[in-house]
Amino acid sequence: MNPYLVLAGAILSELFGTTALKLSEGFAQPLPSLGVVVGYGLAFYLLSLTLEELPVGVVYATWAALGIVGVAAVGIVVFDESIDIAGVVGLALILAGVYCVNVVSGMSAH
Repeated sequence: MNPYLVLAGAILSELFGTTALKLSEGFAQPLPSLGVVVGYGLAFYLLSLTLEELPVGVVYATWAALGIVGVAAVGIVVFDESIDIAGVVGLALILAGVYCVNVVSGMSAH
């Protein structure tokens, strides 16, 4: 299987787990708390599969960066959190970094 598809699954699982973490209200809500465990458990399992084929630096940089951007987007869209121009620029720089690591750099297994 394509390791980048598995990595995408890991990122989506992390987004699910992090959203559930927000909804768990400090683990006071049972169903979202279960979502945290399932989301992060699946994320780390899929991440481990990705690491069998791609370099750890590329995998972790991509996973962390796209997780940050994704969680920020969830916060804005789902939880009505605000963002300003500096936040937009910062998130764009994170995306530029992911592009550099995965496409421009020799770090990844093209």
